[in-house]
Amino acid sequence: MSLALATVALAASTPAAAAPAPAPAPRPASVVQIDAGAIRGETGKDGRAVFRGIPFAAPPVGDLRWRAPQPVRHWQGTRDATRSAPACIQIDYGWNHDAAANQSEDCLYLDVATPALRPAKPLPVMVWIHGGGNRAGGDAGAADSPIVARGVVLVSLHYRLSALGFMSHPALGAHSGNYGLMDQQAALRWVQANVARFGGDPGNVTIFGESAGAQDVGLQLLSPGAKGLFHKAIEESGTPGFGVPPRSLADNEAVGEIIAKGAGAPAHATAAQLRALPAKALIEASEHADVPNLDDDSFIWLQAVVDGQVITETPAASLARGTGSQVPLILGNNFYELGLYGTPERAIEQGFGSNAGAAKAVYGLTPGGTPPADLALQLANDMTFRCPALHVAAERTRAGGTTWHYQFDVDGPGDKRVSHASEIRFVLGEEGAASDAAAPLAAYWTNFARTGDPNGPGLPEWPRFGTQGVSLELAVDGARQVEGLSAKTCALRAVP
Repeated sequence: MSLALATVALAASTPAAAAPAPAPAPRPASVVQIDAGAIRGETGKDGRAVFRGIPFAAPPVGDLRWRAPQPVRHWQGTRDATRSAPACIQIDYGWNHDAAANQSEDCLYLDVATPALRPAKPLPVMVWIHGGGNRAGGDAGAADSPIVARGVVLVSLHYRLSALGFMSHPALGAHSGNYGLMDQQAALRWVQANVARFGGDPGNVTIFGESAGAQDVGLQLLSPGAKGLFHKAIEESGTPGFGVPPRSLADNEAVGEIIAKGAGAPAHATAAQLRALPAKALIEASEHADVPNLDDDSFIWLQAVVDGQVITETPAASLARGTGSQVPLILGNNFYELGLYGTPERAIEQGFGSNAGAAKAVYGLTPGGTPPADLALQLANDMTFRCPALHVAAERTRAGGTTWHYQFDVDGPGDKRVSHASEIRFVLGEEGAASDAAAPLAAYWTNFARTGDPNGPGLPEWPRFGTQGVSLELAVDGARQVEGLSAKTCALRAVP
């Protein structure tokens, strides 16, 4: 691998809305009876009902560490659901400080926000999967998003991260290592069983996520265990392969052995000895693991693991066979995302293989050529985001799938250049409610969740990707259709 996301850049946890004036104390919301017991939430200032910290699986601690999520125990009485649960165990990288300051290994909880508990007809459901490199982030704050006021039930969830969510080890027996993906599937099963009690339609569920969350959305499209649990999907700045080769179960077990040793496990450790290790020691050890065949170890949990259970074959093979193409999909990237790991020359040689010479000519790196001033950013985007997304769109089109592709190029506040996660504020943040004219992502997203088509009255037309390779480019001066985006470059890139 030749290029990677900087630690801080794998960011993309749910952004909190801009701090308003102190709000009045929350008002009690109705009590809702779910499958495990009764819960009482709160009523937001716009009238929404919000329920936080709802368990969707048993605490994955002790003997349940590195096991598939188990059922929740029923409780008596009414459970308070006015506070979000702690995030899953993670390192504090700065951008995720709030999540890291309130974390626990007992973290399999979700939040639900609904505009109406008893709507005239069931509402579309949107399930947000946060980003953060599959090693950081959390769902706190999503339930307060203005997107709920557009008539959708919003569910956000925690899932196990880093070594606790994605590590394999020979001592753990029949296992996959994809525990974080299994957690997401458990949450989606919870949605199927319970969301109707919040006014949602279990037959109309859209999953959406950003960065690693988008990768996880893409993997759920390919996973047999997720089939039938959702009906539409959105991938923001991430794909199932993320532009890097996947790992086999044996490869992931080898990584797990490196981590276990770094965390203080004895040689040939038993499962019980592994489960007795401090969670923090495991997370720290994964940060310092030298991963075989991976240039940038920050990508440690962004290589899809083909375990034979949750993920049964490489993402490229599944896409080529048309797996998941029956589910409508929106996907795309931002014009700039993240910086380049290593030099452009090395990145091209590793990423373009036998086409490296032709790729160097495209990027102006041959004698007499003139490289663009933003060469590193363009190359980083093409290898990790743009070309992988276009590859997914093209493979789905060949399989008869319905796909819409976008590129987002709206700068941030104070002329801050568009970058990784810039679009989230237009989806879940304040801009999603107030700035449809600049970038109507929230309107497109909720139309898609409602009908399976992002188009709607007053919005620039967004054609399907199709055989013409049509993308919608969203820029500060409006939206425009583009055919063959980066086609010459991406044709040279063999997406693993």
